[in-house]
Amino acid sequence: MTSAAPDNSRNRADALPKSWNPSEVEADLYEGWVAAGYFGADATSGKPAYSIVLPPPNVTGTLHMGHALDHTLMDTLTRRKRMQGYEVLWLPGMDHAGIATQTVVEKQLAADGKTKEDFGRELFIDKVWDWKRESGGAIQWQMRALGDGVDWSRDRFTMDEGLSRAVRTIFKRMYDAGLIYRAERLVNWSPVLKTGISDLEVDYKDVEGELVSLRYGSLDDNEPHVVVATTRVETMLGDTAVAVHPDDPRYAAMIGTTVYHPITGTQIPVIADDYVDPEFGTGAVKITPAHDPNDFEMGLRHNLPMPTIMDEGGRITGTGTEFDGMDRFEARVKVRERLESEGRVVTEKRPYVHSVGHSERSGEPIEPRLSMQWWVKVESLAKAAGDAVRNGDVKIHPASQEPRWFDWVDNMHDWCISRQLWWGHRIPIWYGPEGEIVCLGPDEEAPEGWVQDPDVLDTWFSSGLWPFSTMGWPEATPELAKFYPTSVLVTGYDILFFWVARMMMFGMFVSDDPALTVGKGGQKQVPFEDVFLHGLIRDQFGKKMSKSRGNGIDPLDWINSYGADALRFTLARGAQPGGDLSVGEPHALASRSFVTKLFNATKFALMNGARSGELPPRETLTDTDRWIVDRLDEVRAEVDAAFDAYEFGKACEALYHFAWDELCDWYLELSKVQFAESDARAESTAVVLGTVLDAVLRLLHPVIPFVTETLWKALTGGESVVVAPWPAASGIATDTVAAQRVADTQRLITEIRRFRSDQGLADKQKVKATLVGLDEAGLGAFAGSVANLARLTEPGDDFATTAEVQVRLSGATVTVQLDTSGAIDLDAERRRLEKDLAVAQKDLDTTTAKLGNEAFLAKAPQQVVDKITGRRDVAAAEVARIGARLAELSGK
Repeated sequence: MTSAAPDNSRNRADALPKSWNPSEVEADLYEGWVAAGYFGADATSGKPAYSIVLPPPNVTGTLHMGHALDHTLMDTLTRRKRMQGYEVLWLPGMDHAGIATQTVVEKQLAADGKTKEDFGRELFIDKVWDWKRESGGAIQWQMRALGDGVDWSRDRFTMDEGLSRAVRTIFKRMYDAGLIYRAERLVNWSPVLKTGISDLEVDYKDVEGELVSLRYGSLDDNEPHVVVATTRVETMLGDTAVAVHPDDPRYAAMIGTTVYHPITGTQIPVIADDYVDPEFGTGAVKITPAHDPNDFEMGLRHNLPMPTIMDEGGRITGTGTEFDGMDRFEARVKVRERLESEGRVVTEKRPYVHSVGHSERSGEPIEPRLSMQWWVKVESLAKAAGDAVRNGDVKIHPASQEPRWFDWVDNMHDWCISRQLWWGHRIPIWYGPEGEIVCLGPDEEAPEGWVQDPDVLDTWFSSGLWPFSTMGWPEATPELAKFYPTSVLVTGYDILFFWVARMMMFGMFVSDDPALTVGKGGQKQVPFEDVFLHGLIRDQFGKKMSKSRGNGIDPLDWINSYGADALRFTLARGAQPGGDLSVGEPHALASRSFVTKLFNATKFALMNGARSGELPPRETLTDTDRWIVDRLDEVRAEVDAAFDAYEFGKACEALYHFAWDELCDWYLELSKVQFAESDARAESTAVVLGTVLDAVLRLLHPVIPFVTETLWKALTGGESVVVAPWPAASGIATDTVAAQRVADTQRLITEIRRFRSDQGLADKQKVKATLVGLDEAGLGAFAGSVANLARLTEPGDDFATTAEVQVRLSGATVTVQLDTSGAIDLDAERRRLEKDLAVAQKDLDTTTAKLGNEAFLAKAPQQVVDKITGRRDVAAAEVARIGARLAELSGK
């Protein structure tokens, strides 16, 4: 400590708490940022624009680890750009989540013995809005806890009036362009929710069913018949054909004939189709076009009838059999029992594990069902989305994900956009009394007596407009002129196709809209310039997180236990383009330790008068000072390059190791000697330390905003690190000589410490020593630092060399002569070494015995043998080292 420390530095150190307790400060810091307007975006600003729209979480949702990762990365990008002088818009919002929200409200009604039908459509929708106002959006408060720097004044909801206008506008434009049509097609049907659902809302699970082999045609072996196997016996009520492979000789004579349907009593054709695998089962399959996607495609190819045999609730209907009115699962049993009684089950039913789609929301197996729905014709839209990436207008990070993108958009099927729900954007189609159909835009009224289509739009339809609808489209707004196209979309690679593709298709459809191109030379606009795809979060053992495994982590638990900064640093440190990341308690603990290290280091620096300012003239700085300043420059460049490439993990690793290993573990320790040299040197060191810490805190702020805000304000007295400038390059060439001297000093100290550890010396035990060759190595100025950090003292008159360490450095060899007499408890050291020797000898004996066992060597894989050989060699070296040390001690 030096008397040169300014009083204000000491005062700011005293203002810091004794230790970092995030739960006591994070909430107040966040609300202070919001109140100060730091996150507000000015569409009239002359600054360059940077914009991100938050992937809208469901209004029913809560923060999970996937959200926490998404939000951390977006917040990191926007905080950095704000510090770099950009006008930043990070626009928040929520998705109305049609199925999820309607299900929540229906469950509440069910608790009171009511259904939505008891209220009718309009009153039920009012109840959903009431629920949204009272209970929806819990995730917003969790976003605050995480530290999301979003512009809350621009918060959007997919059912807001403005966004509803955008939905009706684009629906009408696409309908008028022939891109939206109505047709009867096969969809994923939820009998519980009584609606079609998207592929994203289907969870596939392995289910143990039963495989039943059924005989169609005659029961006389000499008459035409065919055997098929199925896991869904009840669907045979809707069979309209049996299919075989055209080249299968077993059925060549039957192709083009008919066989008897054993329940309906009709004759159904035997058709030939290349889809059939002649090697699977009997090589013949039953065709139910209205209840199986593959059968549906085959039915189209062969112009087969497609009777729907189940109603909206999954009950058998319209078959004219005794099974009408039965639930599909009850019918499965009853149909099989009847067929068994007639001798048409030709083999015993046997267990059969197969993948079955289940409704994500209601949990029951989905039913492929032929249904009249509204569809988007995607061919031209998908091509435009693919071309935008091929042409480089949109860049996908990492580029390795591009083939998946092209495979998807180049082979996309038409998109079912209608849902049989009440909550959502009502399809803007009206039907007249004479069967007329009209699509009405947002400013158009339906004629009296016309009826609106009852269906609502798939949630992905409105969220697909998110990048531009949230900024006021279809109106030409200052926000669209300033912030569109958005700069980057951050999301997981698992929804690349579901959400990203839809936004791209819609964005390209309106790419030449005047509201989007105004002030941009009429050039077509993409919805975003970059797409950054991160991976999935797994547990610390690399397992996918799931409820069944019980390995999920609630990010709020981590925030409460370790602080938001520790959670954010853990996630950002593991994030790389396209790669999955594993997280667990050890990672969170390590991140909390890092935050604590920064806090303690800054407090130490302030206690020693550290402050940020203009660095003293370069020639007055010590080698240690020049080294840390130059390393800061190098790390800043590395961090900038990593962030620009969306390599968050790389940026965090660079900052972690610089802050912990170089700044805290080396410069802070080396600076202690400089602080004690003189007032002038202490003053210079205080400025260097403060300036480097200032830059480090700013570089770390986008990832760990709370602790850096607290420490930066204490260090600099500035308003807020949120609006502080991003560190710039110094433009000064690296002093390689100083860097080498510091590296040599570090090596020398490390080797002395290693020797001390080998000798069993306590960490704080001072040892008399002389350093020979220090000046020749160019390290004379570091003598005090070496002595201080290696716990060495002046030799004195009674010095006697009992041990010697030679360290070869870049300039010369330094010899360290030590007097360890009296510093080591010889009896205790012998006991410790003998214990270590016994362990090493046992390992050596075990591995040697295994390697001498011919039977073991004959069976063991080579990699196992190599591993055991390595263990044996390590054990042999340890036995030799410990034995030598014991021999040395025997003479003392």
